Amino acid sequence: MSEAVATEAGQAGAIGPGRLVLVVGPSGAGKDTLLRLAQAACADDHEIVFPRRVVTRASSADEDNIAVSPDEFARARDHGDFAVHWDAHGHSYALPLQINDDIRAGRAVVVNVSRTVISALRRAYANVVVVAITAPPDVLAQRLAARARNSDGNIADRLTRSVGDASASADVTILNAGSADYHGRQLVRVIRNECWRE
Repeated sequence: MSEAVATEAGQAGAIGPGRLVLVVGPSGAGKDTLLRLAQAACADDHEIVFPRRVVTRASSADEDNIAVSPDEFARARDHGDFAVHWDAHGHSYALPLQINDDIRAGRAVVVNVSRTVISALRRAYANVVVVAITAPPDVLAQRLAARARNSDGNIADRLTRSVGDASASADVTILNAGSADYHGRQLVRVIRNECWRE
């Protein structure tokens, strides 16, 4: 995996004052499901932004990303259109540079990222909150098998991949093994900087 954060932050100090909420966790943990629930709950709050990721993979019911070809991705990256980009599982991912404007305006920006970019984003942004969403291994296996997305690759490999650093560097961990609505409400409380336990 590779990662890079736009150098603009390093030139002018950490970007703030808004919050950058990073959602991380293993495949099958239910990140996209909880993000959809949180986005619906925050739909009327214009101070909370859920930008679409740019991905070299087709959009699907699981993720409403901006799908681009590898060549289009490379051109946008070289042009400086991304706040951060990384490679994972044979695809390239990025967040649009516009998130910096939202953060400067004091908004909360909520994004699903690879754990490999956490350290760089903590340096580039003034107010970062990392939310690790995880689930027991048997639940992860069931969800990955049910999703059956070819780009997920070998399920056994995905399950054995270490996700320890995500939880270790997380500010909040949500064990997503129960009701999606319940855990979605937990995520909303984190996003709104409220007490997250019920």
